[in-house]
Amino acid sequence: MTRIILIGYMGAGKTTIGRILAESLSLPFYDLDWYIEERQRRTVAQIFADQGENGFREIERRALHEAAEFEDIVLACGGGTPCFFDNMEYMNRQARTVYLKASPEVLLRHLKMSRTERPLLKDKTEEEVRQYIRESLAAREPFYSQARHTLDIDVLDNRDKIKDTVRMLRELLNL
Repeated sequence: MTRIILIGYMGAGKTTIGRILAESLSLPFYDLDWYIEERQRRTVAQIFADQGENGFREIERRALHEAAEFEDIVLACGGGTPCFFDNMEYMNRQARTVYLKASPEVLLRHLKMSRTERPLLKDKTEEEVRQYIRESLAAREPFYSQARHTLDIDVLDNRDKIKDTVRMLRELLNL
């Protein structure tokens, strides 16, 4: 059985890398936020608005415990997932965990390229986003660093770089 969970800060490339990794291994791919939205029939932003962060984190924890039981999957978690409850410990018991580690500058470039709306970054200047990334990444690093494996991520701005990263990830995991 192959169960891989990707963690890291928003914009690190968890969904992009996860989807291509899963495809290369002929495994299904799940994004935990998408899974939550499908099960709850509303967006993560709506859940945050209706139930606050604590309510969302409880839903997220339950969804993680469901999805991490699936066999033969690649699962990409939200950036905050490892930082609440015993989620990181649980993920390490259930799967091969990989921290996709990126510098604040790489994360900023990815977030600027992203087509995904990031509510936490809305209405911030580039310098405010850079500072926010630095501060929140520092707070989350102790959780992220508990992953069984770490892969340093560079700017993923073309298909070749993405494929190279997936190849390096497969080598790291001996797949």
